[in-house]
Amino acid sequence: MAEDSDLEKTESASARRLEQAREEGQVPHSRELATFISLMVGVAALYVLGRWGGHRMMELVRSGLNFERQKAFEPEGMQQVLAQLATDGLLTIAPLLLASVVAALVTPFLMGGWVFSTSALKFDLTRLDPLQGLGRMFSTHGLAELVKATLKSVLVASVGVWVVWRERDHLFSLMLQPLATSMDDFASLVLLSALLIVGSLAVIAAIDVPFQLWEYHRRLRMTKDELRQEMKEQEGDPQIKARIRAAQREMSRRRMMSNVPTADVVVTNPTHYAVALKYDPDRAGAPIVVAKGADVVAGKIRELAREHNVPILEAPPLARALFAHCELEQQIPAALYTVVAEVMAWVFQLNHWIAEGGLPPDVPGALAVPEGMDPGPGEPAP
Repeated sequence: MAEDSDLEKTESASARRLEQAREEGQVPHSRELATFISLMVGVAALYVLGRWGGHRMMELVRSGLNFERQKAFEPEGMQQVLAQLATDGLLTIAPLLLASVVAALVTPFLMGGWVFSTSALKFDLTRLDPLQGLGRMFSTHGLAELVKATLKSVLVASVGVWVVWRERDHLFSLMLQPLATSMDDFASLVLLSALLIVGSLAVIAAIDVPFQLWEYHRRLRMTKDELRQEMKEQEGDPQIKARIRAAQREMSRRRMMSNVPTADVVVTNPTHYAVALKYDPDRAGAPIVVAKGADVVAGKIRELAREHNVPILEAPPLARALFAHCELEQQIPAALYTVVAEVMAWVFQLNHWIAEGGLPPDVPGALAVPEGMDPGPGEPAP
């Protein structure tokens, strides 16, 4: 579909997309870098061990051709000689083989690291589709591989021709030298040629590594729809999350409203704010805010208070201070102890009057709120 085309994939791959690709065995890798490092390690090993290895192999050849005539007619004896020569030969080339293995194991760490995945082993019929095969051949990746192969061949051939042409007189002079001397000189020429060829491959690797990294991230680019879908899967659908938060707020509001009938007093603004207080000496040393709200919620708190005969006190400065500085199920701040104590004293007198009769207590007026506690009249806080 059009929305899934490469032209639509304008977003960089997310961390999750890169992780999934790695789990599937897709990591950036450069064959040219692996070839360069392997050859460089091999040439370095030959440079360090070449003279020793050459003399060692010559000794093995001499010892292999020098044996007693009687052993030629003893198959078991010849087998032992052959086994010993084979063992010595393997031990001689073992450092070179070990260096090559280490290079092959270390090279993946330079780009994508080691990856163990069985995804590539799964049977997939689409890999047998000839049309897809042709598409891969004429894709950007296929053309890049063709350019690299051509460039590599030209470089290696050019280096080889240049070395032979430059050393042509030296090569012809080897025929006039003693065998040992000529072999040493010839080995030096071979080593020089190998170093130059490996150096030319370094140029290819330096070009190929950035290209492979760019190609890898280009293949994993995502469309905006894919990115949004992934964010929904990881963080949840915003609409669903909003509904969940709304449901949680509603449940919290219902729990809060269920505490209003148990409150000792409700302090109001009288219209904007309402804060329900409860004093339980066994629970806390100061009154606790069991419910609070603004506007519609404040009206619901006042309505429930009237239904359950909870005293309502109109004290705008105190209501604003309690609403601004108190949290649900928390004690009132110490700065409001004195003024709230006056309110609770009035509540106790009111309850006593209701129970015993007599003269009703005077409603507290002009309650003094400490400076800085009253945010002042205005719109309710959200």
